[in-house]
Amino acid sequence: MNIEELRDYCIRKKGVTESFPFNQDVLVFKVMGKMYALLSLKAWEEGNPTINLKCDPEKALILREQYESIYAGYHMNKKHWNTIALKNGTISKSLLKELMDHSYDVVVQGLPRKVQEELRNIK
Repeated sequence: MNIEELRDYCIRKKGVTESFPFNQDVLVFKVMGKMYALLSLKAWEEGNPTINLKCDPEKALILREQYESIYAGYHMNKKHWNTIALKNGTISKSLLKELMDHSYDVVVQGLPRKVQEELRNIK
């Protein structure tokens, strides 16, 4: 998956915005104001594409054991975030989409009920 496909997939979800809250290198995707994915544009340009995604802590550990390309989130809470290295092709497009969906869902489930309801009403 190239960076344009990844961006399109992330931004299409309900209630998602993109921004550069840290600097002009780190692209962040938020659902209702809460981060669910981030990536370094510089790393992608240098040929080292990665993405950080939120993950259920138990699932995060399992994924790290199963895939060399998935490890504790770089510069993130290691319990709740994974970094997925995409350079070597060991992560399929379908698995990456599944992980992005999971990250989105984990964040949405952590939102207050009122905000979740607002999200459901977005067309």
